[in-house]
Amino acid sequence: MTQPNGTDELPSPSAALLQLARIKAGMSQRQLAERAQVPVTMISAYERDLRQPTLATLLRLLRAAGFDLRMHLAEHDPHDEILAALEESRSDAERNARDRQMEAWRHAVPADGAA
Repeated sequence: MTQPNGTDELPSPSAALLQLARIKAGMSQRQLAERAQVPVTMISAYERDLRQPTLATLLRLLRAAGFDLRMHLAEHDPHDEILAALEESRSDAERNARDRQMEAWRHAVPADGAA
């Protein structure tokens, strides 16, 4: 998704959640705005990351689309940071070897010959 600043960064969690809920509900921005009793420009601005809704507003908009957002606290899992650090520590040769191995696995034929 290209952001207003021209970058290809991922949308914010609120923008992604709102757009996903609206699409899954089969609603247009106008339909969601009417159901939530807000201007359609507000829905558009939130989905395009031009504005950030408060948590209360996001919950209300998701509810208007027919969804609830359920959250819970969980202990932090450093899994992604560990994998990122390992990837950073690899040399170009190691990355290339890994990529070749993965490509070979994708094209491998099972030992029994069934594809």
